[in-house]
Amino acid sequence: MSSKVAIQRLTTGVPGLDQVLGGGLPEFSFNLIAGQPGCGKTTLAHQIMFSLATTQRPAIYFTVLGEPPMKMLRYQQQFDFFDSELINDSVRFINLSDDAANGDLERVLARISEAVATYEPGLVFVDSFRSVMVASEASDHPHSPTHRLQQFVQQLGMLMTSWQATTFLIGEYFIETDANPVFTVADGLIWLRQSVQRNSMVRKIEILKMRGQATLPGLHTFRINNSGINVFAPASAPSMVQPEHKPGSAPATANRALLGVPKLDEMLGGGLPRGYSLLVAGPSGSGKSILAAAFLAEGARLGETGVLAAFEQRPSRSQNRIIADLVASGQVGLVDSRAPDLSIDEVIGLLLHEIARLGATRVVIDSLSGFELAVAPSFREDFRESLARLVLAMAGAGVTILMTSELEDRYTDLRFSPYGTAFLTDAIIVQRYIEIDSRLRRMLAVVKVRASAHSDELREFHIDDGGLQIGDTLAEQEGLLGGRPRQKISPLNA
Repeated sequence: MSSKVAIQRLTTGVPGLDQVLGGGLPEFSFNLIAGQPGCGKTTLAHQIMFSLATTQRPAIYFTVLGEPPMKMLRYQQQFDFFDSELINDSVRFINLSDDAANGDLERVLARISEAVATYEPGLVFVDSFRSVMVASEASDHPHSPTHRLQQFVQQLGMLMTSWQATTFLIGEYFIETDANPVFTVADGLIWLRQSVQRNSMVRKIEILKMRGQATLPGLHTFRINNSGINVFAPASAPSMVQPEHKPGSAPATANRALLGVPKLDEMLGGGLPRGYSLLVAGPSGSGKSILAAAFLAEGARLGETGVLAAFEQRPSRSQNRIIADLVASGQVGLVDSRAPDLSIDEVIGLLLHEIARLGATRVVIDSLSGFELAVAPSFREDFRESLARLVLAMAGAGVTILMTSELEDRYTDLRFSPYGTAFLTDAIIVQRYIEIDSRLRRMLAVVKVRASAHSDELREFHIDDGGLQIGDTLAEQEGLLGGRPRQKISPLNA
């Protein structure tokens, strides 16, 4: 039995894209990059080209647009991936706009063939292939445009096989069901999309087809910034990059993570089991962020690093000196993205990057309420599923995570999460206000610690310069969860 032919996969140089592709681009494949105007097709093509082009594997970029290559390059060189030293050496641009405008497909094909024979490139890009087809349909050629286009694509496909080059056609298509022979001939279909909802715009990429390898199904968000395109692959996707430090490197002797509030750690049964997710739910001003700060500070005291995802306000010395000092000292990494239209996979990616960079064992998300407002409107309908992915990703990273959540104190029912996701977390601490003698007082309880004994007491606590101070139970009061407790009636006085 003959051995299989090995297909080399090329690293695209686009963060996250190789994971979505299932390991990179197959060498010598014929790929279509499609999507509506402005979704990033040309930027993606240039980023791949500048990453892959070398003296041994040169690239030719054919432009059939109405604009000259110099105009296009003036914008592309604003990105970090652009390397002007490669122009006319490893990267060469050839303008076919005049021939394409006349609808002369035979001449377009001849010029492409001549250039490929002359320079023997390893990478070929044609931008925009849609322009070739539009010009063909508009010409007064005696044969039907459809027949001529099919013949052109067949000839181009045979030439690409003989070129031994990895080829990309960039085109403006709006629906995947467009009847087009290119879709059948192509080895890979990379579809870029963008959607606008209210004042939010989200860009997504989908691999509709990639012969010979399993790709990650579905739509994956991406962002265009100064470095180029960054694709946010799901956390479950295998990483193409090894972390700088092994995440989750907690002390082997400690199987519980202390929260830094002694009496609360006792209520938890000796601290929070490592690798657990803890939800701290309570109304505004109840001390959730202070407890989160104590959790990170206690980790730093024990020599552990942490990561804080701040969605409400950036830590400052005037508001939270402890956190500000930990961030300044490098003991806590800060995920404080002010970018609009966040997606859950982008946030997970930012968290995992910081965890790997610091070898962090503790993560705080403050708060889920702010997180929900930070994501794009199109993702809010699936926020419950998003939280599930987040918790699973953090569990996979081996960290202990504390999440705060704003909880409206209704006093008519006992709830632990406004999202119906309390079941996702391993432990829950709930905080509430009560009124005694016309004064507002704070109570907390450990509602849940999975597979571990814990206190079932309702305890009063207060906040001072030293943080949260846990007090005693109010044994003489009953009806605490209703917000307005009453004095117990002694059996002797009944």
